Parts: sequence; C-alpha cells; structure tokens
Amino acid sequence: MSKTRKVLLLIPLLVFLSFTGKSLFYEEMMGSAPNPENKEKFIRSIFDEALVNGESYSTLRSLCKDVGARLSGSPAADSAVAWGYRTLSNYGFDTVYLQEILVPHWERGTVESAWIDPGYTPSRLDLCALGGSVGTNGKLTAQVIEVQGLEELKELGEAKIKGKIVFYNRPMDPRFIKTFKAYSGCVDQRYGGASEAAKYGAVAAICRSMNLKEDEHPHTGSMGYKDSIKKIPAAALSTESANRLSKIIKSNPEAKLVIEMDCKTLPDKKSYNVIAEIKGATSNIIAFGGHLDSWDKGEGAHDDGAGIAHSCEALRILKALKYKPKNTLRCIFFMNEENGNRGGISYAMQVKANNEKHTAAIESDAGGFSPRGFRIDGTKEQILAIAQWRKILEPYGLHEFIAGFAGVDISPLKRRENPADSNLLMLGLSPDSQRYFDYHHSDADVFEAVNQRELELGSASMASIIYLIDKEF
Repeated sequence: MSKTRKVLLLIPLLVFLSFTGKSLFYEEMMGSAPNPENKEKFIRSIFDEALVNGESYSTLRSLCKDVGARLSGSPAADSAVAWGYRTLSNYGFDTVYLQEILVPHWERGTVESAWIDPGYTPSRLDLCALGGSVGTNGKLTAQVIEVQGLEELKELGEAKIKGKIVFYNRPMDPRFIKTFKAYSGCVDQRYGGASEAAKYGAVAAICRSMNLKEDEHPHTGSMGYKDSIKKIPAAALSTESANRLSKIIKSNPEAKLVIEMDCKTLPDKKSYNVIAEIKGATSNIIAFGGHLDSWDKGEGAHDDGAGIAHSCEALRILKALKYKPKNTLRCIFFMNEENGNRGGISYAMQVKANNEKHTAAIESDAGGFSPRGFRIDGTKEQILAIAQWRKILEPYGLHEFIAGFAGVDISPLKRRENPADSNLLMLGLSPDSQRYFDYHHSDADVFEAVNQRELELGSASMASIIYLIDKEF
C-alpha cells in the first residue's frame, strides 16, 4: 500500500479523534486496555463502547418484536423469561439462573368497548380495562357523574352517586417540570377509584388516562379493590375521549354510557426472575435491573423494555472492557412489577434468607429517553458522596443527583421484606421525563418510540454508576 493511500485512510480516524478525544477505539489502536484506576478515562471508555459497539437497541428490538407485550401470567411472559435467559446466557457471564416466583394472572379478554347513548357522532369512546378489574357481565348502561377526585365523592353522597358510573376526570398537573410528580398527583383515582365509588353505590368507575397529551390512546395500569367492598368494573378513557365525554354530560346530564368488558382474574401462576452475574473479589453485591413484564398494550418498550436493555448492556459493557469488579455485579430482570411486585418482593426475601450483603441496588424504570442523572434513596452522607461525581459525569449529560424514590422492584430490599438493610444505597436512573407519559401503559409504547442514541446513553450511564459505586463504596 502506498504512503499516500495510508495517509488517506488515516484521515477519517483523525477527524473522529478530534471530536471524541482518546476513545476506546484509540486505546485499542495503541494496543492498551482502558485503565479502571483512572475514573475519567474509564468512564470515557464506557461511553465509547456504548456509542460505537452498543447492543441495547438490538436487544430492545428483539424483546419488543420477538416477544411483544408480556403481562405477568401470560404465555408472552413465559416467552419473555425464556428470551431473558437465552439473551443473558449468550453473553457468557459467569452465571445465569432463574428465581421461581408466583405471579398474578389477569386477562383482558376479547371484548372492550364503550359508547354514549343516545347516539352522538362519534358515539364510541376509546376505553380500556384497568389491570385487575372485574368484567361487566354483558353490557352495563348507566348515567355518568363527573368528579375531579376521590374527595368529591363524600360531598356528593350516595343519593347522587348510587346506580351511576363515576367518571374521575382530574388531569395530570402540567405545571410540574418533572412529569412523574404530575402522575403521582392523580394516580390515586386510577388505583383506588373503583372501591371508593362503590362505597356510594356506583356501578362502575372510569378515569381519565394518566397522560399530559391529548390523544386517542387509553392508558391502562394497576387498580385494587378493598376487602369487603363490592367489586365494580374499572376502566380508563383516552384523554381525547375524556374531554369529549365531559362536554357531552355537561350539555346533556341524562346521557348514558354503555360499557362492555369481559376481563377476568385467574389463579396465580408460576414465573421467574432472570438473573446474571459477574463474580467479584468479595461476596458483596451490586444489584441492578428493570422489570421484564409489561402491560398488555403496545410492546412495553419504554416501560420497561428500556430498563431491561440498559441493565443487560451495562453488564455487557463492563465485561467487554475486561473490568474486574470488587463486588459481584448482579443483573436482574424482575417479573411482575406492574401488578404486584412479586419479583421484587421475592428477590428481597431470598436475599434475606441467604444472608446476602448488598452494597447498592440500582433500577432503570423511567423510559429510554436521554439520561439526566440519578434519584438517590440513601443517607445524607451517601447522597453527598454520589453528588461529588457530578464533575466526572456532567460531560455526558448527567447532572441531576437528588434524593428520591429509586424504584419499585428494588424497594423491598430496605423496606418490609428486609428492614435490616435500612441504610442500603439505592439509585434510580432518571431520564428526561417530558414524553414518558405519552407512551406509558398504552398502545403507543412500541419499539419505534425509542431513540437508539438516547437508549445507548442510558446504558452507558448505568454502567458508569455501577463502576463508580464498585470503586468507591
């Protein structure tokens, strides 16, 4: 090869290095591996590996397209467990195994519709059953009474509610910059609305979808019944249909809503958490993961296929960089976060029974959008220690290190199931939240809604925080 040709071939490499600095690619060209003792350079190598050789997007595509929606107890959830075991095994981690659990088994059925009587154009509304609801046992027809929250029921009383469908129409508050706060502010009407309405003789409860956007997608989610209170059907309306129904019943209070759903609950079913490990120099554990199950709407891409891809890829990246951890690194695909958290509870119980010691637990369950930082559930000293990493991580867009709830799946590790670990450090990956509830629990949550680069950045962020905790705690 001529000298001129060699120079021409090196030009793209030099341009690449001018933008990236000393990347992993550069290190490999020079014949040296990244040095884990130099935190800044090793984190640079983590992001290089994710952005140049990343596999989280292909992992997510496989989960969404080869398995699809995977509600606990369903055949698709069984397929997801097999997929998870196969995917983790193919990476050659030190060990991959299953933890058996029992999960709820609720089925949506084949009939799910709602329309207004007398006829309007259009008369049909976009509705879906809430997870755990009973069916309507045929068509259920009744007048509708609109409320803005649970507290209004007591003011109205049985005389105005009995025999009617209660319509909870309190929207998510758009003033919150963090949309999860807006979600927390009105999700009570979805979860507890049916039993509260039944106290006053309501025949069904419907709620506005948890969504800041006005569209035609109804968003499902978990709901619960209180013991000794009659179980009535519970469903969600799309934000578009909620607005339309509200206008109709204001102009015509005599209008009736017809609902038909044949959902049902079956006996609990055996399922599994899927776990992979890279063994550390000590027996202490850094656990991290997301939930393998999803609702039966869409493909569970952001909720929580992204968390599965983040966690699997974080372990792959550290293995690819030949990192030798101090702690055992344990990646967990939890089953049944959406309607019971049996996977998280069972895992915490097993940890307690085996007398295992966790250095930290990390969860990704807030979507595959651009990572912004981490929510930290820990002591004041732990939060301050992690906040000091801002200087290292800020070049990658990670600047939010604040106290907050880390995640549903890992929460039992320091709560009821394992109170001895009350000082356990727990973190939750915190991506940008502005679009999350456009997709959450709906048919819109599909693979195509996830951006590849944003997903890969999330995986690198997970790997980086695992590495830093392993080095410093």
